Amino acid sequence: MTLSDASAVMGAAVPLDPALLTRADRAELLRYMTMMRTAEERALSLYKQGKVPGSFYDGRGQEAISVGAAFALSPRDRLCILHRDLGAHFVRGVTPDRYLANYMGRADGVTGGKDGNLHFGDRARGCVGMVSMLPDMALVANGMALAMKMRGEARVALTFFGEGSTANGQWHEAMNFAGVQRLPVVFVLENNRFAYSTPNELEFAADPVERAEGYGLPGAEVDGNDVEAVFAAVHAAVERAREGGGPTLVECQTMRMHGHGAHDDMGYVPAELLAKWEARDPIQSYAARLLEEFDFADEEVERITEEVRAYVAECAERALASPMPDPALAREGVFADRWEPLGDGAAPWSGWAEPTAPQPIDNRVERRAA
Repeated sequence: MTLSDASAVMGAAVPLDPALLTRADRAELLRYMTMMRTAEERALSLYKQGKVPGSFYDGRGQEAISVGAAFALSPRDRLCILHRDLGAHFVRGVTPDRYLANYMGRADGVTGGKDGNLHFGDRARGCVGMVSMLPDMALVANGMALAMKMRGEARVALTFFGEGSTANGQWHEAMNFAGVQRLPVVFVLENNRFAYSTPNELEFAADPVERAEGYGLPGAEVDGNDVEAVFAAVHAAVERAREGGGPTLVECQTMRMHGHGAHDDMGYVPAELLAKWEARDPIQSYAARLLEEFDFADEEVERITEEVRAYVAECAERALASPMPDPALAREGVFADRWEPLGDGAAPWSGWAEPTAPQPIDNRVERRAA
């Protein structure tokens, strides 16, 4: 089954009730997607200037997935966010200055300068830091979901992973355990056409969403470049899990528009394939839809874009002004000396009666210790 062509993308498997999203919600969806792209563009620029050590990874073209999925979650739900899902961090309350500072290894980054990449999760926002071995975080999400089930809580865990990781044994273990235990977990599979340089047709003989039934759970295939389609599918999966219905696999068909990392020139990707997906850009498509279907004015859409760009520029200046961490603190926080539960994240969707606003957090290790 060849899935590398844009024509293979299906529409949302779960229809969206228009009343679920208000006008303000739709503006927020556009804002968060634009924030993700703008922040990643600034981070890439900093990388090219030599201010970001190591390599750089982004999720260009996949913004609708992390934003749409995270938008469906409540404050007390929990996430395992991966390296192409920056939008989910922003939805939960992480700000661009902390993201940029983290990439530069600065003291005000999410990890306090202990990691110069995207291996972070803001525990105060209910997010667990990722590891590079994929899809190991699916097993972590299972653990959180199992704890929620054992405590009888109406809460959900959600995790992301790419289609390449479905060839690993950990994926089978995670899916099988979730299915057997009927865990309140949602698996968001981002099929971005390539596992590094390996195309779909050389990755698997049966599409991953078709395997869900074998694990005893439903699978939904959605257009991953349509933020409302992603929201609709994940919202349905989250509600099903919250009500005791068990796990769901949501496969989002999309395209990785940049290389695996900044070091990858994507020479293995056909130019015509990139052109097809460029025409389906999730941000441009959604902006056009707001104008055509929801009576947004050109000025409204332009204002959102301009406001986000100005905000990210301010955040970049704060990140650049952040000091390097104190080397004496390198050994602090390596081991947990006490149990500390994950905090609750922001939940900006209007469907939550009492949305939470992110509170300012000082990330410096020495201040935390105090």
